[in-house]
Amino acid sequence: MKANETKAAVAAVDSRQEAIAANWPSVNALAAPLVRELILQAKSLRLGVERLENGSVVVDAGIAHRGGLEAGLRIAQICMGGLGRVVLQSSGLARWPSVLSVHCSDPVLACLGSQYAGWSLAHGEGKGSFQALGSGPGRAAACREDLFAELAYRDLAESVCLVLEVDRKPPVEIAAKIARDCGVGPDQVTLILTPTRSLAGTVQVVARVLEVALHKAHALGFPLHHVVDGTGAAPLPPPAADFLTAMGRTNDAILFGGRVQLFVDCDDAQAERLATSLPSGASKDYGKPFARVFKDAGNDFYRIDPHLFAPAVVAVTALKSGRTFHAGAIDEGLLESSFGGADA
Repeated sequence: MKANETKAAVAAVDSRQEAIAANWPSVNALAAPLVRELILQAKSLRLGVERLENGSVVVDAGIAHRGGLEAGLRIAQICMGGLGRVVLQSSGLARWPSVLSVHCSDPVLACLGSQYAGWSLAHGEGKGSFQALGSGPGRAAACREDLFAELAYRDLAESVCLVLEVDRKPPVEIAAKIARDCGVGPDQVTLILTPTRSLAGTVQVVARVLEVALHKAHALGFPLHHVVDGTGAAPLPPPAADFLTAMGRTNDAILFGGRVQLFVDCDDAQAERLATSLPSGASKDYGKPFARVFKDAGNDFYRIDPHLFAPAVVAVTALKSGRTFHAGAIDEGLLESSFGGADA
């Protein structure tokens, strides 16, 4: 390709990206004030804040600093690119009194375009290697996943934020890679660390209840442009001392106690099919706590039925007719088995 043709091709790509950016909100711009507020209130939220040698900011929400439920609520909203709200409410469950309720103004963009943990990050090999899945609005600036081509979305951001579900600080090389892929300076990168076993980590994972439903709907082939709105809720489990138990409990909160309502612009038959197929109970691997499912699969996620990852109960409302289709059930017995409640 000649130099002039190359310049023309680049200009065409840039023009298309600018058009996309003009028609969609910037998830990084919407999240930026939430990130600033989180850092400004780090002390009261029991968070640690430091700069890496390249200028990137790292927020510790549960490794060397305690963090907490309020930090988790704020981080979950950052994770949704400033397009969602997460609140603690009464669950109605006898044994587990708190539930996380989630609502997004644009569920597809907030949940799949931002909150979903889809960016695989790695550095080094062997014992000292670092691996993590990045979630949050920074994903939409890098667009390293095929999903963004399907969404026809790219965020032309001035600064970016990613949430990493890890129990140790990432090396500076990870921050540098994120900066390069997002097209920003390293000092415009913020990384928020939320170990699964921490209170903040527990909150931000369970707050994915709506995202999990949308991800499964996408996997089932339901057209994302039919999803107009949605809400979700799941009980808040107790954190655990080890990663595997904590991972099991946060998954089980959604699989056995999660409730989602989707509002869709399609006919009744499509809405009913989605409702029937969406709950976790439709999976062949349903019926035991996730930690046991994971162990039985040889600690290999790829051997687990991907359709297991879904809320327990769904309601799908077809906006054209006003009819709502229901499926699934809460399983308090499996929640109790997973959460490990102890009688006084």
